[in-house]
Amino acid sequence: MSNQAADAVFDALGEPVRRRILELLHEGPTPVGRLAERLPVGRPAVSKHLRVLSNAGLIDHHSVGTRNLYLLAPGGMAIAQRWLVQTWDTALAAYAAEVSQAATAGQAATASRAGGAGRTGGASQAGGASQAGVGGPDHGKQQVPPPGPPQRETTKERP
Repeated sequence: MSNQAADAVFDALGEPVRRRILELLHEGPTPVGRLAERLPVGRPAVSKHLRVLSNAGLIDHHSVGTRNLYLLAPGGMAIAQRWLVQTWDTALAAYAAEVSQAATAGQAATASRAGGAGRTGGASQAGGASQAGVGGPDHGKQQVPPPGPPQRETTKERP
């Protein structure tokens, strides 16, 4: 797909009146006069917009007697669709690569911490320490009670 073709399509779609013309042509082949009646611009401006849409490959026209009927081109939006799919696929692939790289870095960091904890634990065992958790991930952290109301000590009174 050439960038020139995609540029022509998106340039044509950049104008609100042209997008409205495409919406109106969804109803079927339509003469210029009928399009002009339903648009906020005059017939000469509609003709110019139709020429831009035709040059971009978005619409076709057929002569029926003395009238030109304009209709949507069967594959007119295919260029825009291919461009959008290609762009979106590229963006998604870049995102997937970032996620994969972050996951790999996270696994490496976890493995590194686990390896360091094992060495510390081994040293404490060799030194004869008998406390559970020495050198583990919670080593040196103060134990915090779970949140909730404070518990009171109750004593039984003797009669």
